[in-house]
Amino acid sequence: MKGQWSRERAWDWYDRHPWFRGCNFMGSDCANRIDQWQALGFEERMVTAKRELKLAADTGFNTIRIIPEFIVWDQDHDGFMARFERYIATAWKYGISCMITFGNDCMPPKDEFWKPLQLGEQHFDWGYHGGRKHSQHQRHNQMGYHLLDEPELAARHYEWVREIIETYKNDERICFWDLYNEPGNAHREEVTLPHLVKFYEIAREIDPIQPVTSAVWRMHGENELCAAEQFVLENSDIVSYHNYGTYDENIAILRRLKRQGRPILNTEWLARMQHNTVEQMFPLFYLEKVGCYNWGFVAGKYQTYEPWNGIWQRWDEGGARDIDFKVWFHDLYRPNLHPYDPNEIELIRHYCKMADEDFAMAGRHRT
Repeated sequence: MKGQWSRERAWDWYDRHPWFRGCNFMGSDCANRIDQWQALGFEERMVTAKRELKLAADTGFNTIRIIPEFIVWDQDHDGFMARFERYIATAWKYGISCMITFGNDCMPPKDEFWKPLQLGEQHFDWGYHGGRKHSQHQRHNQMGYHLLDEPELAARHYEWVREIIETYKNDERICFWDLYNEPGNAHREEVTLPHLVKFYEIAREIDPIQPVTSAVWRMHGENELCAAEQFVLENSDIVSYHNYGTYDENIAILRRLKRQGRPILNTEWLARMQHNTVEQMFPLFYLEKVGCYNWGFVAGKYQTYEPWNGIWQRWDEGGARDIDFKVWFHDLYRPNLHPYDPNEIELIRHYCKMADEDFAMAGRHRT
């Protein structure tokens, strides 16, 4: 079994690619990830996805982060695999590579509001981040529930991860394997660690041409990381993190992550309401050559332009007075495909153009 890439190999791979910049992508007509991947309505969803992926390329993006849905694969295996391939091929048609994310600890608890995931027509609530009144984006005292908590389904998850990585292990249309989203979140720290280790073992056994990563998500100053975060920091080929905080917070995080001596990605950012803006963050990522994936693209049913539900909780309790409620939280484009703020899009295109010129110049020097 192969191990973690050396720092030299990671930098060589990273430097042979243009600066990675893109978004966490879901078509605006998807209520959730089941909607994105199931057979019901998929042809209509693909029409939207094609239009919006073309817009992403026109914006200057060259990559997207997508999260497949396990239960669609589990209940409609062949159909899912065919639709997944179409998604990858469509993105690549527009010059866009895909980061694939599997596990996810950003989950609500299994309480009185919990409902099992099911294929079919997907309900959503207007006016709520993620289209859900009861969601992971509010404060919960209980541990978040994941299907991995069921032993039989955990084994199926391992098969899911193995099949997709094995199928695309030599495919340049896939740029990163983001094995687990926010490991240790939702009070899951030690519960997740064995699954996380297993995901990494599977990836190492397959030895794909793409690097492996998972994001640390609560890094502030010199605070201690949970065991799951520490594991991914020590075992990823390329370091990744999430942060929706200020410019200064990101500077501090990057300073700390650079000690790993590896390329860095921010795979979730953009929270205008919390002063995490395009104007400040995108130039920073360009200058530091930090790959970046803002959350959301075209505003739609998933409604991530709305604040997290937890922000409303804080406001009701007398907090959140530093939140700017006059601006969108995430997303770059309105439902009519006009920019939320044209100045943001101009800035993004400007730095993407400079990055491509930098890459072309570096290529001439290499030859």
